[in-house]
Amino acid sequence: MKDLEIRGAGNLLGGEQSGHVANIGFDLYVRLVGEAVAEFKGTQEAPPADVKVDLPVTAHLPHEYVPAERLRMETYRKLASVQTDEELQALREEVTDRYGPMPDPVQNLFAVAAFRLVARRAGLTEVSTQGKTIRFSPWALPDSKVMRMQRLYPGTAYKQTVNTLAVPQPTTARIGGTPLRDVAILEWCAKVLKTVAE
Repeated sequence: MKDLEIRGAGNLLGGEQSGHVANIGFDLYVRLVGEAVAEFKGTQEAPPADVKVDLPVTAHLPHEYVPAERLRMETYRKLASVQTDEELQALREEVTDRYGPMPDPVQNLFAVAAFRLVARRAGLTEVSTQGKTIRFSPWALPDSKVMRMQRLYPGTAYKQTVNTLAVPQPTTARIGGTPLRDVAILEWCAKVLKTVAE
């Protein structure tokens, strides 16, 4: 209070105020202030569970597409904070409008974000490649669903103690095929989630 009396409140967002707003960006600053106020009031909502997607997908923002490091980081941050399909579509339109048609790695990046939303709705926190299987966890499945999955995807294993479903990694052909990658593997994983939900 004494400091406030001596120096005054200052201009929080103006040039006279020393601080980190310019460094972290206005959007992030406002979000951090909002979270701090909500925490102080005791009305803070639990953040949605983060979903780790570790699949063979080439997904990134190339330097040629978004040249400035700061803009690339801003786009990654926006993509990571997307919570709905509508937000994702709005960001897709914004990126296309600012930088032009998306190259394949950027389209893959948005496909990963879309799949992350689907996995979050299914209650998963991880979809990853492990050896020659794709692991979905945590996934509490009744025996009937496990049996159905084992019938549709031979070689599927379910570990009830850790609620993990391990499905053999799909390939382009039954014999001599190569493992699916990029959008194809994401679509296959989304199909697995849909199959279990039915």
